[in-house]
Amino acid sequence: MANTTSTTAQAHGRYIRGSVSKVRRVLDQIRGRSYRDALIMLEFMPYRSTGPITKVLRSAVANAEHNLGLDPSSLVISSATADMGPVMKRYRPRAQGRAYAIQKKTCHISIAVAPAA
Repeated sequence: MANTTSTTAQAHGRYIRGSVSKVRRVLDQIRGRSYRDALIMLEFMPYRSTGPITKVLRSAVANAEHNLGLDPSSLVISSATADMGPVMKRYRPRAQGRAYAIQKKTCHISIAVAPAA
């Protein structure tokens, strides 16, 4: 678990459509970076999961600014995790009356920001 002190602000995005592994490869790139650098990186990454991650990151920074009175330019991403959510199960018809199972995966994104040490 992440060390959650009084100077840490968090935000969670729940039931985000997309697999955990695809979200984690983006979170691994921005973990430990400053807020400004992370936003620039997310802007130019070619992955679909950067949209929801940017939204959760902006929410975490807004929480830090509003609730704790911290300056956004001094914040770094202290922890960024993605956990599995529920799987939506759908079926497609196939040849000879068979059904093909499709799993529409979801994930939960958690981002915590803290002032630079």
